[in-house]
Amino acid sequence: MANRSKSKKAAARPANKAARKPAKVVAKKSAAKAKAAPKKAAAVTGVGDITRGQLRDVKGADSLYFTMLNGNKRSITIDSKHPKGKEIIERLIKHCDVLVENFAPGALDRMGFTWEHIHKLNPRMIVASVKGFGPGPYEDCKVYENVAQCAGGAASTTGFREGPPLVTGAQIGDSGTGLHLAFGIVSALYQRIRTGRGQRVLCAMQDGVLNLARVKLRDQQRLAHGPLTEYRQYAEGIPFGKAVPRSGNDSGGGQPGWILKCKGWETDPDAYIYFITQAPVWAVICDLIGKPEWKTDADYATPNARLPRLGHIFAAIEQWTMTKDKFEVMEICNAHDIPVGPILSLKEIAEEKSLRDTGTVVEVDHPTRGKYLTVGNPVKMSDSITEVKRSPLLGEHTEEILSKVLDYTAKEIAEIKASGAITAPEKKEAAAAA
Repeated sequence: MANRSKSKKAAARPANKAARKPAKVVAKKSAAKAKAAPKKAAAVTGVGDITRGQLRDVKGADSLYFTMLNGNKRSITIDSKHPKGKEIIERLIKHCDVLVENFAPGALDRMGFTWEHIHKLNPRMIVASVKGFGPGPYEDCKVYENVAQCAGGAASTTGFREGPPLVTGAQIGDSGTGLHLAFGIVSALYQRIRTGRGQRVLCAMQDGVLNLARVKLRDQQRLAHGPLTEYRQYAEGIPFGKAVPRSGNDSGGGQPGWILKCKGWETDPDAYIYFITQAPVWAVICDLIGKPEWKTDADYATPNARLPRLGHIFAAIEQWTMTKDKFEVMEICNAHDIPVGPILSLKEIAEEKSLRDTGTVVEVDHPTRGKYLTVGNPVKMSDSITEVKRSPLLGEHTEEILSKVLDYTAKEIAEIKASGAITAPEKKEAAAAA
């Protein structure tokens, strides 16, 4: 179970995109997570996570932005400024294993939940935090997905040499940092088995992006010893500067690759394939594209000889790929162990039967928006089968968590309701109705 709570002050200055979402606490006795949402004093159920309304495509329903990111959770609404609300949060902390927060630096402290206070309430508690930047001159700066990509070295090395920096469509700043944090949480839980103590886990978005861009840090150091020969820039005789350049679709490893047109490219923006000229299958490639003489030609026969001629080589291969659609190219090449990859649109991915069969793409039914697609668990485990459940409605599980998880009595829950800690006070509702 996870709890999420958020003060107005904290919401006013998020450190990162995810910081607009409240904290969550993961419980001991359930794999499900509960999400405690902020509430307005004058509202009955509160406003919840801001992403419930962002990019909304179905009127009156939670957005896909929210539903796709919050499956397998329960929702509880708590006013973190209310004394009773703080009491509920403290009881959650005592009961649970992990608290995850992504507020601006110091926001949780201002709410009264310092590390020292949390650790006193539950010495086994693990407090995990996502921030935009780690400690240093930028730690108070606001960070979103694309800001993290730019600050972590991804954008400066993405795009074509003659063009501006580009961000990638993959959420390496948000989701990538979340994955790094999850690894840290699991490590802390495992260490707790030995020590019996909880600890703090921090992952900055800049750090997470840099870790995913580590091959570019490798190339930055290689520049001190000469040009990056696998980059097409080298083949074109263009000098390298002081920093790793943008390299278009060049392969990041030692196997040259490029995106090539396939049949239908004139009208289909995704009629392309990524083609790698791996050395062990070079002879087969030569035969397929009608260049058998390249197998023995000194200018083409070895990987080093081919490096200055990559542009010409891929142009020749493209003349062959343009005669076939991308799936035909893939079928032919795979039969000869030539590594290729078709450029799949999200429409093609959503309709791919094999991804449905493996649970990678899942259809989920929602009570207000109907059926929608989401991504299932990409990690497949033999003894732990993942069932993807819909995201919760706002406050849907408040009473369930109070009674079944935190052991509040029916009388206590009625008093909490009347106090306004989880809903607006009932007397205000009655006055408004009158």
